[in-house]
Amino acid sequence: MNDNLRQLFSSNRHGVVLGCFALVVTAALALTQTATKSRIEYNEKIHRQKTLSEVLPAQWYDHPLDQFIVELPDNISGTNRTSYIAKINAIPQAVIISATATDGYAGNINLLVGILKDGTISGVRVTKHNETPGLGDAIELKRSEWIKSFDGKSLLSPIESGWALRKNNGEFDQFTGATITPRAVVNEVEKTLRFFNAVKTQLLAHE
Repeated sequence: MNDNLRQLFSSNRHGVVLGCFALVVTAALALTQTATKSRIEYNEKIHRQKTLSEVLPAQWYDHPLDQFIVELPDNISGTNRTSYIAKINAIPQAVIISATATDGYAGNINLLVGILKDGTISGVRVTKHNETPGLGDAIELKRSEWIKSFDGKSLLSPIESGWALRKNNGEFDQFTGATITPRAVVNEVEKTLRFFNAVKTQLLAHE
């Protein structure tokens, strides 16, 4: 074999080795990404189910809470809202509605609002926010009991003027050093009740 052939053979061999190595690395990255994505989706599902169960007691449903999902437009915000329908013996008993307060101190505050079919709130939880630690994060249950102040409330109780902070002659406490965050949550929970009122027939007729 002359020198030119040896050089060509050596170059091709190195190219094949590098190509195989690149394929192995690419495949490994793809498998890792797929596994990571699956794990993230699984963790998100578990967290969602846990949070859903926190806003609605088990007595109001006999199935996984993410089994019956409805998306309906909110004509006020111009966005779609996701609603989880809670049933017993296939009859709707309550809903859990996704909500987003867009006027938080540090951006959006994502919520889940549980509402019984008579319009009474069964629970509210914050699912995501960027509010200031030590101040605005009191909207989290692990930080304070404030979020439970919505339990049992409705559009009729308190009356309309009561859906505000106490400093504005309303029914809800503000936080020391922070009023923007609790005001945003109070306003969004009230809007969610009004959305429920507007689409209640559609939600409770879900099969």
